[in-house]
Amino acid sequence: MFQFLHFRAERLLAIVLCLASASSAAEWPEFRGPTGQGVADHAQPPVEWAPDKNVTWRTAIPGSGWSSPIVAGGRIYVTTAVQEQGGGSGPDVNNNEPVGSNSTASALSLRLLALDAQSGQIVWDREIFHYDAGSYPSGHAKNTFASPTPLAVGDRIYAHFGPLGTAAVDLNGEIIWQNKTISYDARHGGAGSPVVVGDTLVFNCDGVENPFIVGLDKTTGKELWRTPRQPMEPERFAFSTPLMVPSSSTASGVQLVSPASHMIGSYDPADGRELWHVFFDRRWSTASRPVYAEGMVLACNGGEAPPELLAIRPDGEGNVSETHVVWRHDNFAPLTSSVVVADGHVYMVSDAGIAACTDATTGKVVWKKRLGGNFSASPIYADGRIYFPSDNGTCYVIAAKPRYELLAKNSLEEPTLASFAVTGDALIIRTSDAVYRIEETP
Repeated sequence: MFQFLHFRAERLLAIVLCLASASSAAEWPEFRGPTGQGVADHAQPPVEWAPDKNVTWRTAIPGSGWSSPIVAGGRIYVTTAVQEQGGGSGPDVNNNEPVGSNSTASALSLRLLALDAQSGQIVWDREIFHYDAGSYPSGHAKNTFASPTPLAVGDRIYAHFGPLGTAAVDLNGEIIWQNKTISYDARHGGAGSPVVVGDTLVFNCDGVENPFIVGLDKTTGKELWRTPRQPMEPERFAFSTPLMVPSSSTASGVQLVSPASHMIGSYDPADGRELWHVFFDRRWSTASRPVYAEGMVLACNGGEAPPELLAIRPDGEGNVSETHVVWRHDNFAPLTSSVVVADGHVYMVSDAGIAACTDATTGKVVWKKRLGGNFSASPIYADGRIYFPSDNGTCYVIAAKPRYELLAKNSLEEPTLASFAVTGDALIIRTSDAVYRIEETP
């Protein structure tokens, strides 16, 4: 019976993912795309670009933000944070020191913008939340106040700013609801993005005290459930995004796998009930989103100890730290960016710029190569290629095969920590100053 239910859950998720991929080649509605895993199956984006090559348009964006662009209904949506003083050129991506207290000396406007995907023209620019000077917490020099990626579901756009608030907006930019009651100390600011499962909007709230994961009614914004994380060591903050994975133990047939500080947990999206968890030793602060491949969850962690990549069977109950971890690596795994899987291989790049390919089933290292530079944005897979964007704006395009082959190095000469979006055969790239549409041009 268990095997039948597991097979049924696998089939259900496979059908959902196939429909999402087949019907939405022009859509990229959430962080890392339709499946949340950075895969653009039907796209053929360019291999090469530059400021004067394969750029269809460039649109300047006010303020600063490392949220990734999303694409839905022929529009591109991005969030940004505009301060009255300073803040037009983005944060210093080479400075890892916390922002000083003067970072809150200006009034803060948290905004959502809609751009026409074909022309790049700004259709509307709406303030979602406003904070007076000194009324909001400082962040981190590498982060921004608009780092979580928005989410498009039907005729709603969900704009999330971590502990600074969450809102639903219609396609004309009118605010449907706002929720500023989900408060927590995010330490370095918000970064994890929301997801929707059924009628529930879910996001992580992994602050330094009493971390939790929460579900809101997507229609009203009211809190439906809140589940505390398992007890952990003193360092408790993390910045990840949940992922939907098949499950044989929930009525919906899916579970939400959600990394946190010192652990990764699985939850029933209907009521927040924890299904299983794996503990990490001396690892926290992860921002990487997990992926699902070969029947396993692939998740990264990091902190005091070197970052790890773990492969976990997601069919356990309770503490499965010793029983369901199939393989793990503590070499060259990313702390910030996510991994991407193509043709049975896992591709990743560490924060320090070491790219690697491993066998997804066994974890065996196939190749590794130092690219140089620092990396925060997550890679994407498209048309047999892996796109690795670095913090300084250089994108390494690598063949997705079990032999390292660099196809191109491209730069728009502007830094970026935002992950790419894909629409049709175009890349949508957000830099510190602008959003670009990159595609083959005559």
